[in-house]
Amino acid sequence: QVQLVESGGGLVQAGGSLRLSCAASGSIFSINAMGWYRQAPGKQREFIAMITRGGSTNYVDSVKGRFTISRDNAKNTVYLQMSSLKPEDTAVYYCNAYSVLSDHRSDYWGQGTQVTVSS
Repeated sequence: QVQLVESGGGLVQAGGSLRLSCAASGSIFSINAMGWYRQAPGKQREFIAMITRGGSTNYVDSVKGRFTISRDNAKNTVYLQMSSLKPEDTAVYYCNAYSVLSDHRSDYWGQGTQVTVSS
């Protein structure tokens, strides 16, 4: 099992910045990748960014050049630095980690943190 705890959400004006943190604990050795998703009211949860165990990163097109995912292995923490925020970035942001064992994928989720961008 993996436990994820997010922090860093809040209210920011358009054009501003926020940094989200996600601290992992438990069976962290089993994690293949960690990432961020978000869910706006009335919309489905969408993928935002991911960083693999090897350090490769991937982003959804809408945040490329504005968001950066990184990690601190010593702290078992993944960060999402968000810049040039737009009102449409408003959502609950969820940290995700997944492991794959014997072709079976297990997903773990944090509790979510609210990000609100005012215009």
